[in-house]
Amino acid sequence: MLTEQELIHYSRHIILPQIDEAGQEKIKQSKVLVVGMGGLGAPVAMYLAAAGVGHLYIADHDQVERSNLQRQIIHNLNSIGQNKVDSAQSTLKALNPWIQVTSIKQKLGDQELDDLLSKVDAVIDCCDNFKTRFAINRAAVKHQKPLVSGAAIRFEGQLAVFNYTDQSPCYQCLYQPDIQLDENCFDQGVLSPVVGTIGTLQATEALKIITAAGQVADGRLLIYDALNGDFRKIKVTKDANCAICGA
Repeated sequence: MLTEQELIHYSRHIILPQIDEAGQEKIKQSKVLVVGMGGLGAPVAMYLAAAGVGHLYIADHDQVERSNLQRQIIHNLNSIGQNKVDSAQSTLKALNPWIQVTSIKQKLGDQELDDLLSKVDAVIDCCDNFKTRFAINRAAVKHQKPLVSGAAIRFEGQLAVFNYTDQSPCYQCLYQPDIQLDENCFDQGVLSPVVGTIGTLQATEALKIITAAGQVADGRLLIYDALNGDFRKIKVTKDANCAICGA
């Protein structure tokens, strides 16, 4: 049950008929894994913490560098040299002291993801390499947990939800493991608010999944073009021959 303080704290959620007190209680009881505490993971974790997600698992093996601060708003100048998850945990607990935050300071392989996905209600992919993305997808399919995927580079961003229902496509239905497009912000650059836009959308989809509010972006790839201010949607269907989720 929500305490009196929490009822006040989350009052702007509670007055939304799609969420109400029952929805806020679902948020409080939820457990979410966020992989990556960089440009995408920063707004994701901060909004989920502020929204009252009861237990956040945050994973990242890197340390904060000065060049991160242009877009990774969960960190600050005093964070330079710290483990990203330590810096992030301080920010999240300052935002909301009622939530629980578990930090994972290592690269996540199949075994680690298998263990984590057995504990959470959803996983949010905020990482920057395809090897980890495919590993997250395998674990999400194995444990039948929704996967909210985001990516951003230069002036472009992408968002999609996978594995939301039995008929949903998985990440590998869209991208194949032999893909050779591991571009990153270090090489290509990125406009800082673009990662904020996609990360905020990821947090929104996660809260919709938890509360069953609205229509989740399942089976749709949302593409954001910041230079032209355009959003477009591409339908993604389940691949019957997919090596991960197909028959």
